[in-house]
Amino acid sequence: MAKGYWVIAWKSISNPAAVERYVAPATEAILSNGGRVLAGGEPAKAYEQGTATRLVIVEFDSLQQAIAAYEHPDYQATLVHLAGAAERDVRVIEGAA
Repeated sequence: MAKGYWVIAWKSISNPAAVERYVAPATEAILSNGGRVLAGGEPAKAYEQGTATRLVIVEFDSLQQAIAAYEHPDYQATLVHLAGAAERDVRVIEGAA
């Protein structure tokens, strides 16, 4: 079975303090739902149409687990911290088999 991934591109952060309040509970919710944070931070280099904004990649054992983790009430509750504080592009994709 192919793994599932969250690919999160932070488009903008207008309230860094609110984002910091999101990080700990969100990480706990991700880990408790089977996620593994593979990478996170500012890109070392951005090419083509890429932007030098924060990226996060989270791995799950399956696509279904990745979707369920994002939709889980524990993770959804953490998103309140980001309202009006940040804009993100969140995608859930299936890994290569």
